[in-house]
Amino acid sequence: MSKKIDENTVAHLAELARITLSDKERKEFAKQLSSILEFFSQISELDTENVKPTYHVVELKNVFREDESREGLSQEAALRNAPQKEKGYFKSPKIVED
Repeated sequence: MSKKIDENTVAHLAELARITLSDKERKEFAKQLSSILEFFSQISELDTENVKPTYHVVELKNVFREDESREGLSQEAALRNAPQKEKGYFKSPKIVED
């Protein structure tokens, strides 16, 4: 029931991916890709009628901390490591449009 991947299909995929494959590599990849498709066809034969769809095998939970209000940096502390500052602000080079 599964479709076989031939060397021409592999060559086309290699061209789309802009990679160069030797004749030996095309044959090997055709064999490997066909094997992968065969495996998927086996999976599709399984009875999944009562299996709930999942996107993750384990439950996910939010790992972020709760928001809490707290004191921000003082202006002096924020500017402490600034390479250049002027009148209480960060100073940066002027942006000149060409």
